[in-house]
This record gives sequence, structure tokens and C-alpha cells, in this order.
Amino acid sequence: MAPRQQYEPLGTLAHDAPKGMVMTADLTAEEICSLLELEPNATCGFVRVTFTTTLSIAPGGLPAPFADGRPLGSALYFLVTPGAPVRLHRIRNDQLYHYNLGDPLEVFLLHAGGSSERVILGPDLRGGQRLQLLIPGNTFHTARLLGQGRWFLGASTEWPAVVPSDVEIGDVDALAASHPDVAEDIREIAASVQHLVPSGAAVVRSMQARSCVRSCIARERIAFAKGTAKRGPEERLGTA
Repeated sequence: MAPRQQYEPLGTLAHDAPKGMVMTADLTAEEICSLLELEPNATCGFVRVTFTTTLSIAPGGLPAPFADGRPLGSALYFLVTPGAPVRLHRIRNDQLYHYNLGDPLEVFLLHAGGSSERVILGPDLRGGQRLQLLIPGNTFHTARLLGQGRWFLGASTEWPAVVPSDVEIGDVDALAASHPDVAEDIREIAASVQHLVPSGAAVVRSMQARSCVRSCIARERIAFAKGTAKRGPEERLGTA
């Protein structure tokens, strides 16, 4: 199991921070979801796609599996909380994670041949944290908050643009077996999932989505306070 560093939650540093930082520290996950209109997602906590280019690659312009043609690129916000981590998954596309606000995010990349890589996205540049992370296409990955963190707000840009068929949920047992050095971390992250998007459900929008976000986060807090963790049915695959 990879060693975990401990960080003060963002909110505890408010008394030492400039005014703008205090405003950020006071934000809750519920407020961020409401302000940015984020929705529960099958792989990446709470998500909203913010951009899909109108420029398209013509059919045959790229090799398989992108040979059918698609938009050139896409971008999204994603919010991670203690009970809504980045679930173990991969997409066919290259993607770039960006740190925006909040607590550090511990990312595990599972490479072919059983090797793995641990990277921390966050604001502590002197401590070796990164503001961006390239995740090559077809790389299984999973991520969680560090320490007692409350939330991580990031962004992802992908090229070519992601469609639902690009997303594959990872088999936790199989990948834990093939990557024994991070097996315990993989299982811990999978066990921490507190909200699930029902299989086959339509995308929930507007007030319905925000209500779902609030109830998901409320259930997550109750479960963690009681020391319980429940898993639900399989999620709908998203485009994150």
C-alpha cells in the first residue's frame, strides 16, 4: 500500500489565508455542485461537461477506435468528495487532469505489465504536487482525497472528445491482483463509494440534479459519521 501523506483540510486554514482564499475555504461541496450545476456521475464524483468543440474529425481521419469520426475535443468539471471518489475506470482517449480548487487528490495510474504510478494533484508545488496530470488513453486509474480533505474541484480535457462507449469500469479484484503494490489502495477507494448513478437512468438536470447531489452528499456524511459504507447497484456509464 502506498504511504499516505496527511494534509490539513482546506477549511482549517481559513484564518491564515487572504480574503479570496477564505471564500474558497468556506465553500461546501453542495454549494459547488449548485453553482457549477454538477451532476452525479458514474466514474468521477460530480460532473458537468463544459465544452465540446464544434470542429469534428471526419470518419477515417483517425485509426480505430476513433475511426467513425467525432468532435476534436471536450472538457468538464469534476468534484471529488470522501464518498464520491474517482472510481476505477479507463477511457480510450488521452486526457489531462487539472487542479482547480480544494484539497489534494491522490491519483493511482495502473499501467500495463503490473506497474503503477502515484501522483498528487494539488496546490503545494514545493511539496511536489502537480497542477496537471496526463492520463494516457486506455490507462486504468482511480483517485481519492488526501487526509481529512473535504473536496477537490478539478477539470479534465480530452482529445478526441469522449463518448459513452469510450468509458470502461475496472474490475477491482482483477486489477488488484495484477497490481499488488496498490491493491489495498484500490480496494479502499472502491469501498468508499457512497453514491451511485442507477443503471440506465437518464441524465438528471436542473433542480432535480441539484436535489440528487444534496441527498447524495447528505447520505455520505451520515454513513461516514456512523462508520458504515454501503455499495449500491451498478451505475450508468458517463462521459467523464
